Amino acid sequence: MLGIERVGHIVLRVSNLDASTAFYRDVLGMEVTSWRPGQGAFLSFGTLHHDIALFQAAEGASSGELGLAHLALRIFGDDAELRAAYDALKAAGVEIKNTTDHGMTHSVYFYDPDGNTLEVYTDVYSEPEGMVVMRTKVEPRRPLDIEAIATSAGH
Repeated sequence: MLGIERVGHIVLRVSNLDASTAFYRDVLGMEVTSWRPGQGAFLSFGTLHHDIALFQAAEGASSGELGLAHLALRIFGDDAELRAAYDALKAAGVEIKNTTDHGMTHSVYFYDPDGNTLEVYTDVYSEPEGMVVMRTKVEPRRPLDIEAIATSAGH
């Protein structure tokens, strides 16, 4: 088992970032915690750094290029638990897409049997600190050195 605690967030590719952000903010009552004009928005129901992320799809994107980008599942614990999940996925023959250090989270992206992208992640910052960090600083994506985690976790 991977030690998944809960669904952490979903990421959607949208055809109109402004319209989608307005919908989730004004109709569903979500708070915009981070905004990158023309690129993406992170929205929260108030307890997490983000519950939903919206990313602008390419102009003229087909219906198959819109919608769910990935489903994120939070692992309760630290990088050692993330490494254990990574090892379990590899042992099960699951194709790993990539590993990423988002600054506020460490993530492993992989595919389910139908090719849907899933993410398991650990929070680097605890709540509500993570919410403050997310509002003030959006970290660039960096590859996560999963082998370094193996070394520090004693694997």
